[in-house]
Amino acid sequence: MYSEIASNKRRSVLFIGLFLAFWLVIGAALGLLFRSITRPPVNGLASTPPASGASWTPVVVGVVICAVLAALAILYSLTAGARLVLRTSGAKPADGSAYQQLNDLVAALAIGEGIPTPKVYVIDDPSPNAFATGVSPEKAAITFTTGLLAIMDREELEGVIGHEMSHIKNHDIRLLLIVGTLIGLAALLSSILWRTAFWGSIGEGDEGGGNQLLIVLVAAATLLAVVGFVFGPLVRLALSRRRESLADASGVELTRNPVGLLHALKKLQANDKPFKTMNHATAAMCIDDPIRHHESWYHRLYDTHPPIEERIAVLEKLAVGETV
Repeated sequence: MYSEIASNKRRSVLFIGLFLAFWLVIGAALGLLFRSITRPPVNGLASTPPASGASWTPVVVGVVICAVLAALAILYSLTAGARLVLRTSGAKPADGSAYQQLNDLVAALAIGEGIPTPKVYVIDDPSPNAFATGVSPEKAAITFTTGLLAIMDREELEGVIGHEMSHIKNHDIRLLLIVGTLIGLAALLSSILWRTAFWGSIGEGDEGGGNQLLIVLVAAATLLAVVGFVFGPLVRLALSRRRESLADASGVELTRNPVGLLHALKKLQANDKPFKTMNHATAAMCIDDPIRHHESWYHRLYDTHPPIEERIAVLEKLAVGETV
């Protein structure tokens, strides 16, 4: 288990590095495109080619701009990402006697896991689900829907908490916050650039300079769209699926009782209520896919979780003492 967690963390660093490298490649590609379409044509001896150092300036500028944008996105996710997730999902602190048992269970399992007690939040939503968020164990929070609290008994609730506690200890939530923020930024910038290119094409007419700028805008919007809507989501969802399976096993190791999480997942499997306050960007944080369960292999590429039937099958083997 511990070797798997270590391997998972190394793989996470690799994915983040590749993702950031892709951002820098976008900057370099746009710089090269700008350089190629703005270089003055050579006409006999009358034209002087630009100095070699100056000719690469657009490439350097493009890389620097993308690096700054990526760094700002990561900084934002680390400083405000968790608060944004809680605010947009409508989470409220789980205070008062009504949630005393829930807070006691979270505190007890946090002691068992050896991490600070996470803050506890509740979302008023009939769909049963839960998720953890935060950039570190010291700043983590676990959120439960009222629908989940209504159908889970103590043993099942303990299994759910153990699963979410494992996400916190393994730093899964920090990774998903960073990747999710970079994907969201790419999608936002792509949308802005497409709109700018559209209105620019209407206003510029046939002017040469306007057409050159339009080409750069369209290229930038296309590359960012690939990150925001294709490449980025596939990376994030692949990371999320692997972490869900690992969190199941880690949660069982914490509670010493696979039956609790097993029965909890079976109840979640029967759920047909949509999670109204959750969206595609934050669905990867939930214990169960809040959007839908896909069947075909193609659609499963975009699933936030492994099939719940597979997770249940693994826990059933653990419940009878088999190794997985």
